[in-house]
Amino acid sequence: MRTHVETVPGMEFMEECGGIDCYRLVSNGLQVLLLPRRMAPVATCMITYRVGSRHERTGETGATHFLEHMMFKGTEKYNRDRGTSVFNLLQSVGAQVNATTWMDRTNYYALLPREHVSTVIEVEADRMRGLLLREEDVASEKTVILNEFDRGENEPFRKLYQAVWAAAFEAHTYHHATIGWRRDIEQVTAARLRSFYDRYYWPENAVLSMIGDFDETNVLADICRSFGSIGRGAEPLPDVHAVEPEQRGPRRVVVRMQGDVPILLMGWKAFPARDERSVALELAAQILSGGRTTRLYRGLVKKGLATAQQAIFTPLHDPGLFMIYASPGAGTPVEDVERAVDEELERLVTDGPGAEEMTRALTGLEAAFAYSTDGSYSTAAALNEAIASGDWRRFATWLDVARSCTAEQIRLALADVIHLDRQTVGVFEPTGPS
Repeated sequence: MRTHVETVPGMEFMEECGGIDCYRLVSNGLQVLLLPRRMAPVATCMITYRVGSRHERTGETGATHFLEHMMFKGTEKYNRDRGTSVFNLLQSVGAQVNATTWMDRTNYYALLPREHVSTVIEVEADRMRGLLLREEDVASEKTVILNEFDRGENEPFRKLYQAVWAAAFEAHTYHHATIGWRRDIEQVTAARLRSFYDRYYWPENAVLSMIGDFDETNVLADICRSFGSIGRGAEPLPDVHAVEPEQRGPRRVVVRMQGDVPILLMGWKAFPARDERSVALELAAQILSGGRTTRLYRGLVKKGLATAQQAIFTPLHDPGLFMIYASPGAGTPVEDVERAVDEELERLVTDGPGAEEMTRALTGLEAAFAYSTDGSYSTAAALNEAIASGDWRRFATWLDVARSCTAEQIRLALADVIHLDRQTVGVFEPTGPS
């Protein structure tokens, strides 16, 4: 049996769950998650900040994503002018480096040889509070991000997806896309990004995960040495206080632009990740669309009503959307596809899934989980989403919860969600070839 490390001064062991040891850096509250895996001489270091587009105030949308870009622009110690940029330094030791931003979190990661994990720990500690945020860097990166924004504006599904979320959420900050609104991106300044950085980039708002082949004692000592001198934030971490008012009727939105085929996207307000019913909704999505024998495939594709379909549920920190996507077949009215989706949902809510459906759905989720944890980076990425949801232990317990879920629990969870008063429907109407 593996035992946790208790001999590193300044690092407090908190708990173990699913083979992951959780520690806390006593001086500033940084949370550390360690999962040793000796399959290859590499490790993934990922630092997850609990800040995403959900935390952005009116007028600063896109700040989280913009700051993610700026985190690679340098500090006094690591910068392009000195030839020691984050990319150059880590790639020179064989690392794969990148970052991602989403609604509830931002993460930075490096997959690298085990002998260089101390380097990435030092880099992450340095840029946690040492970012230069120069005006000239902001100006140059603004062009890059606006180009990224414009590319998204030409993608029908992305436009429809954003329109459905914006229509579904009026008060909550899930209303706006992670990349932000164009006007806010255009008006961003170094001072505004500094304000955002100073609100959220602190040890107590971060989780450092190390997955793979490494020495636990050495890693904990490296983290203490690199992060230990960083203080806590001067102000309490801001929270998201926007509460979405009760929806009192179905909402519809239409996006019209150049494109090839129409798209139907239906969404219903659902449960947050920490509600165990969210696992039931993940199973429901698998039952509806996880293969050629599932209900939406049989009810839409095999009948020629649609060429593609998918049920989508990604649990978030706050209540998000349970969604169904369909691409109507040539000459099929969107209304016919929508009616067919409603009929399949009604049957599942009324009768619940059968035994064979339950077995196939669970097998599909088990396979997806195995795939998502195949390797240190994939495991760190999956753990990252659990951290973002508000409880890293969800990663370790999720499969057991799914295996214990009953057909009646799935039926009831779906019945709680699939109501007209929770529904937002989006339709993409192509105006001509793209």
